[in-house]
Amino acid sequence: MNEFVQFATDNWQLSGAWLVVAFVLLSIQIKLTALGPKSLTPQLLTHSVNRDDAVVIDIRGQADFNKGHIQGAVNVPLSKIKENTKDLEKYKQRPIIMVCANGIQVAAACQILKKAGFEQVNKLSGGMASWVGENLPVVK
Repeated sequence: MNEFVQFATDNWQLSGAWLVVAFVLLSIQIKLTALGPKSLTPQLLTHSVNRDDAVVIDIRGQADFNKGHIQGAVNVPLSKIKENTKDLEKYKQRPIIMVCANGIQVAAACQILKKAGFEQVNKLSGGMASWVGENLPVVK
């Protein structure tokens, strides 16, 4: 520990720069976490659909959707989400849970809906891969 303190005092510019970079990265991470959609586990998705009348929107392509999707999910491919926000207006007062293949692509779709005025936008953590991984039912 003494060696660390000695290094930090001998190289105060380097130590200061490291602290600034660490602070910036931490603040960006906190902002992204606070602004991003809430991640739901497959169990919380089921709970939200059953108790809160949530709507599941699957943003995968039509072919992937037809191979298997969550019961009652609405298919709106990511490439057409901006065009179809008007069609989704009927779900604006209900919680919305966005689903993709692995949980990576939903952030962009969630931002589009947030900008369109949807307030309760969430995402399925891990996407359909986590749903299938939990051995939960899919509809073809």
